[in-house]
Amino acid sequence: MIVSSLRMKLYSPNCHSLKDKRMIVKSLINRTRNKFNVSIAEVEEQDYYQTIVIGVACVSSSRTQANAVLNEVMRFVEGNTDAEITDLLFEER
Repeated sequence: MIVSSLRMKLYSPNCHSLKDKRMIVKSLINRTRNKFNVSIAEVEEQDYYQTIVIGVACVSSSRTQANAVLNEVMRFVEGNTDAEITDLLFEER
C-alpha cells in the first residue's frame, strides 16, 4: 500500500474576507473530492484570507498511480481557480 500526499499553498488576491475564501475553498475541495476520490482538506493558515493551504492524500497499490492522481489533482486545482500555486510539497510513504 502506497500513501502519497500533496500540500499546495495558493495565493488568492481576489479574496477580501474569510467568507470569500471559505466559498472558494469549499467549492474547490468538493469538486476535487468528487472528481478524484481523494482525501482533501484545508490544513493550514485558515485565518489568513488570501492564503490557502490544501492537503491531498491518495492511497494506491502503486507509486506510479498515486503520483499520477496527485499530478492530475494539481492540474485540476490550477485550472479551476483564480488562485496562484506558490508552493508544492509531495510526500510518499
